Amino acid sequence: MSLETAQRLAWNLACTLKVIIILIETPEGYQAMPSDDYDGDVEQVVREYDVFAA
Repeated sequence: MSLETAQRLAWNLACTLKVIIILIETPEGYQAMPSDDYDGDVEQVVREYDVFAA
């Protein structure tokens, strides 16, 4: 998935699910997932989307 598409998806998921979503870079492209589900390398995290952050 392209970076732009992944960013839009991640923000939409964060707003809809009211959870922190992270955007990670993989060899296949970018992926969005809840931060609680990610147990991989911190170096892969591109951005964190937190709707509760000030």
